[in-house]
Amino acid sequence: MGESGRDRGQMRTGYTTGACATAAALAATRLLLTGTPATDVTIWLPARRWATFALHSAESGPGWARCSVIKDAGDDPDVTHGAEIVATVSWHPESGVHLAGGPGVGTVTRPGLGLEIGGPAINPVPRRMITEHVQAALAEAGETRGVRVEISVPRGEEMARKTLNPRLGIVGGISILGTTGIVVPYSTAAFRASIAQAVDVALAQGQSHLVASTGGRSERYAMEILRPLGLPEVAFIEMGEFLGFTLKTAARRPQVRRLTVVGMIGKLAKVAQGAMHLHARASQVDPAFLAEVAAGSGAPASVVDEIRRANTGRHVQEIVLAAGVSGFFDRLCQLACEACRDHARAAYEIEVIMTDFDGPAVLGRAQTGPWPAPGPDVGLSAARGGSPP
Repeated sequence: MGESGRDRGQMRTGYTTGACATAAALAATRLLLTGTPATDVTIWLPARRWATFALHSAESGPGWARCSVIKDAGDDPDVTHGAEIVATVSWHPESGVHLAGGPGVGTVTRPGLGLEIGGPAINPVPRRMITEHVQAALAEAGETRGVRVEISVPRGEEMARKTLNPRLGIVGGISILGTTGIVVPYSTAAFRASIAQAVDVALAQGQSHLVASTGGRSERYAMEILRPLGLPEVAFIEMGEFLGFTLKTAARRPQVRRLTVVGMIGKLAKVAQGAMHLHARASQVDPAFLAEVAAGSGAPASVVDEIRRANTGRHVQEIVLAAGVSGFFDRLCQLACEACRDHARAAYEIEVIMTDFDGPAVLGRAQTGPWPAPGPDVGLSAARGGSPP
């Protein structure tokens, strides 16, 4: 594995699949050139530092060589952590470096990824890394013949089922990814990249209405709730905690005309307060805020006090439903809409739908027009003052 390090939070960093594929390709190229296997290989990362990788395997035959590296994602919970990234390098009748995807590397079947349809899901930066390192090794040896570099990942197809690849139209395996070569533990980089890809794929399929959900369950409910609209699966984007990034990404694409955000009370209560990163470490549900929303919705004082003492967002939901506080959930969705609008400042409409925990029931729903929204601005300050929107 590579000599991974520590980030500022004292968690161990790792390396991307792109960096591992580059290391394996360089090692296999040198083995093809010299016939002598190495035990490790050092590459130059886009993060502008050297990284050394131990080789997991090295073998060769007439006109070909194969090396592999085990991906070390550090302390990041990456589905490809521990994956074997394999590169097979062989002579090619045409000059240059000819990159191919082997078993376990996905094939692109939809536009919008910036990759050739029918080609391997090896992203632009890893492509450049592999090509430059292999070219440098050939030049150093004075070799002018061309080579074919095939990247493969045993069990890659199985791993891909746990990623967004099937939704993005990448079939048969994982993607070879990475822009810096480094995986930062619990980093947003990989997830953000997948969100941006999902948006672009949806737009390339002609979708102008996107649906962003906070998790897999809320996405399933969103698909059921919005079924009458006939939206294809590609229009649904699982954004996780990254609402702000999703809003801004969509705002930079003029093709987007409407963005529907679907979630449950815990996440949407944070949004209503203005939070755009929804991880528990980044923002918390504030029962006092929800008590003010309840008061503005006409809840009796006893219910408002009970909400102020609630433990969780779900607890608040139970209190509101039991008390029959009319308009609370719609009001919370309206505040969330306004917060999203104010953050995105986009030319698309925003809709927020709050679902139940146990099924695709709509508890609350609201929408706003594009920025600047028509009519008076009744955003968060008004909500905290208790006047209804």
